[in-house]
Amino acid sequence: MSSFSMHRWSKLFVPTLREAPTDAEVASHKFLLRAGYIRQLGAGIYNYLPLGQRALNKIIGIVREEMDQIGQEFFLPALNPREAWEPSGRWSGMGDNMFRLKDRKGAELCLAMTHEEIMTEIARKELRSYKQLPQIWYQIQTKFRDEPRPKSGLLRVRQFTMKDSYSFDIDADGLDRSFELHDAVYRKIFTRCGLKFVAVDADSGAMGGSQSQEFMVHTEAGEDLIASCPTCGYAANTEKATSLLDAVTEMAPTGDGLPELVLTPGCAAISDVAAFFKISPASDIKCVAYMALKRGENGKADTWHGLAAFLRGDHQVNETKLQGAVGAAELRTMNGEELEQFFHGPAGFLGPVGLAPAAKALTSGLTVVVDKGLEGRSNLVAGANKLDYHFRSVTPGRDFSWTLVADIRTVNEGEACPTANCTGKLVVGKAVEIGHIFKLGYKYTSAMGATVLDPNGKEVTPIMGSYGIGIERILTAAIEQSHDANGFWLPASIAPFQVVVTVTNVTDTLLRETGEKLAADLEAAGIDVLLDDRDERAGVKFKDADLVGIPYRINVGKKVAEGKVELVNRAMPGAEDLALADVVQRLKALV
Repeated sequence: MSSFSMHRWSKLFVPTLREAPTDAEVASHKFLLRAGYIRQLGAGIYNYLPLGQRALNKIIGIVREEMDQIGQEFFLPALNPREAWEPSGRWSGMGDNMFRLKDRKGAELCLAMTHEEIMTEIARKELRSYKQLPQIWYQIQTKFRDEPRPKSGLLRVRQFTMKDSYSFDIDADGLDRSFELHDAVYRKIFTRCGLKFVAVDADSGAMGGSQSQEFMVHTEAGEDLIASCPTCGYAANTEKATSLLDAVTEMAPTGDGLPELVLTPGCAAISDVAAFFKISPASDIKCVAYMALKRGENGKADTWHGLAAFLRGDHQVNETKLQGAVGAAELRTMNGEELEQFFHGPAGFLGPVGLAPAAKALTSGLTVVVDKGLEGRSNLVAGANKLDYHFRSVTPGRDFSWTLVADIRTVNEGEACPTANCTGKLVVGKAVEIGHIFKLGYKYTSAMGATVLDPNGKEVTPIMGSYGIGIERILTAAIEQSHDANGFWLPASIAPFQVVVTVTNVTDTLLRETGEKLAADLEAAGIDVLLDDRDERAGVKFKDADLVGIPYRINVGKKVAEGKVELVNRAMPGAEDLALADVVQRLKALV
């Protein structure tokens, strides 16, 4: 390979920074800015500079290579007409998260966040027979989301790159196979990208559907919480995770055992109630009062309904679980007027006794949801819907009823693993999501009227799966898992360059020529190499090389006189001497 095509640091645009901007909080954000990978254009909008773009292109290359093993690549428009999103109900259902605009004729359009509708539209028009199934279609495309609080660099942005794929199968068995194919391919992709990841059970969120699995990388920068069991390997997002609760010793009943009204002045907080009655918070019934938005069918007006969630005083409501249990699109806290309307009582003293629960979730009246942790309990304390009063000796089922019982709580660290016969305790830690696969079922094909003829000539609706990978998230997760005070190092498969050849003194002819030859030989061997030929002090070059994510460095310095150079593995301390003749073979083995 001629030296003309060689990448030289002196010609490369790498605007490194000594210090990260003060608003950069997480490591990946700081280092992406300092290493000259990205620059911010607006809130949640970034320019990708040459080093960043090279790394993203390598990730895209791996994703494409593996996805081509199971699917076919499409490229769909990011600009979508309103009509495409209407049949699924998501034109209104996506709410403020969707960027919307009008063309010069007044027609409404959006910038797509995802492409289920568009893929289903193609399937509806083009697929006629079971003989054309299964189909797996994918694309690597820019997505848009009107993120209310963009932050953490490329982790929470308004424009991002996603690999999204969609499967169409004749039946549930076919969908199982498409799901398993994606599971296997995702594991290959993330392994090739050098990530230490975990697959967890998850909630499918706004996409709808049944079985759902996220691929996560543990990091303090993550916004997701993962509950996992070190004993058996169980892992789930806390939006989905369950646990086994230890038995609680119940309070002794009072008098006739029926609810007794007790004056509890100023005891609005759970801790105050527990201290007053000398009980564990586990024996108090907590109430969290919401208004829940029920989406109207076919774009009709949205309707808000009263919703009361009851659970143990030591537990927290998991709003994702609660939304799923009642089928709500959105939740907000009840205001004072609404509390008076539904409870006739003030915050801090709300309880279930005397309420008339709606027969069905989110219909007229108050939807009352009781957490499974209250099942089988007795002699509990609850608010009396009256200022400064509580009931004691309250037993669920006898003293109050509900609309439904569901698991609506967030698991806590140290609770027992839910896996049968496992004796482990759950550990809860932060993680960032890099991929998500889920079974959509018939939600889109049914809503949009997509059908094919089965072997008997009968019209049937294909079943779908949807599968996403965040391209930038792979890059950020890789930085989060491999950095120190001086910078970061990427896996060789996705680094902008696999090795930097650093000539410590370019004015020394022997060193300069040795560096040139070494870089040319490495490049000829198929290694992605950057030659640092800048007329800078060696210390400056070493500092820059440590910062910018290149995993290996060859220092061409005084030892060249003895036929040696230094090899620095960025992930390890120190350096090792290497004979010039061995450099190419050694680096080929490493990368």
